[in-house]
Amino acid sequence: MRVSIDSDLCIGSGMCALTAPGVFDQDDDGFGTVRPGREDGAGDPLVKEAVRGCPVRAVTVEEQG
Repeated sequence: MRVSIDSDLCIGSGMCALTAPGVFDQDDDGFGTVRPGREDGAGDPLVKEAVRGCPVRAVTVEEQG
């Protein structure tokens, strides 16, 4: 799977980083980011919860292959 955050949609609520801190972080301005090297989600079961918890649907997961 491929995890991403649409920076045009993100409002910086921080729900992704709170829900799955091993995959998501916040930048210096408070907006969500995917941690370097964690773009595949690394099988973290909380990634899908982070997708559901984003109030503006900025977090997405694409199943690959």
